[in-house]
Parts: sequence; structure tokens; C-alpha cells
Amino acid sequence: MSMRATVALLTMCAALPLFCAKADIEEKKEKPRDLPELQAGTPTLIKIAKGEKAMGFTLKSSVFGHEGMIPSKYTCDAEDVSPPLSWENPPEGTKSFSLISDDPDAPVGTWVHWVVWGIPPDARSLPEGVIPDEALESGARQGKTDFGRVGYGGPCPPSGTHRYFFKLYALDSEIAPPARATKKELLEAMKGHVLEEAVLMGKYKRKR
Repeated sequence: MSMRATVALLTMCAALPLFCAKADIEEKKEKPRDLPELQAGTPTLIKIAKGEKAMGFTLKSSVFGHEGMIPSKYTCDAEDVSPPLSWENPPEGTKSFSLISDDPDAPVGTWVHWVVWGIPPDARSLPEGVIPDEALESGARQGKTDFGRVGYGGPCPPSGTHRYFFKLYALDSEIAPPARATKKELLEAMKGHVLEEAVLMGKYKRKR
């Protein structure tokens, strides 16, 4: 802007201050100060601005939601088969998965309902009704629960509503706990190999 134009603008603003104030407000509306932070090349900022959230390692079931009620089909009150589980976005470097399901609300202390390890790294689900065999076709193996047997044992609370945690571990290697390993033995074998853990919790209360 030339010196002459600047002097003219200052003279006008002195005479018409409201006009200049309004013009300044309009200019700010047209050029928001936060736009440079959301320009191309900053996709993370754009996602945050839109309210999007990146998804991490997650475990879910098609038959109950996190903190939801587990259908009786998967408990001692009915068929007592394992529920279908699926997961996504495991961390890079995952070489195998392990799964532990337990009930921390049992009157005798945490009760173990399922112990599995050696789930292949490319697996993304466990089907409904996994057979109660020590060795599965996928190469995965099942350990002994607090029911004294191998394979899944469903919720069977003596009273009240209990919580059942399904914990899936992404490991940086294959592990080799003893045959028919317990939860304690599996945790010992996993020490130093857990990359990330995904948790799904369901609840169950028996009908009397």
C-alpha cells in the first residue's frame, strides 16, 4: 500500500471509526486464524477437527457388547459353548495370540473359564463353539480351566451378577507353555512377549 493510500485510510478511520471496526471484523470472519493448521499435509489434525478417532487393537463379540449381558446359550444354564469372538488392528510384529477368560467376582477368587494360546498371527476370530480339545486344527492349543478340564467353561455364578473378562494378548513370538497349561503357566510363558492386550467384558446373572 502506498503512503498516500495509507494516509487516506487513516483519515477515513478517524472520521468513521465504526466503519473500520466493522471492516476488521468481516476480514477476521473471512480469514479464520486456525485454517493454516488444517491445510493439506496435516491429516491427523483434520481427523481430530471432524471428531474422528483412530481405532486400536480391539476385541468384540457378535452376541454381546462390551459390558453387556452374555446370552444364556454360552453359560452353564444352556449349551455352555464358547461365544464367537473377533478382533482387529493387532500391533505390528504380532507372531501369535493368546486368550484368557476369567471371572474376578467368584467367591473363591478369580475363576478361570478359558485358556488358549498359539492362535496364528493371521487369525482374526474364534468361532462359536470351539471344541474342547487340547489341540485345534488352526494350531492353537487349549489349557485347563478351574473347572478341571480343557476348553471353554461358561459363566455359572452361584449368586448375583458376575463380570467375565475375555483378554486377548498379541505376542511378539510363539510360546510353548506346558501341555494343558493353566492360566498361571500361560502368563509365565508370556512374560516379556506381550505387545498389546484387548479386553471384552460381559456380564451374567442366573435366573432362579
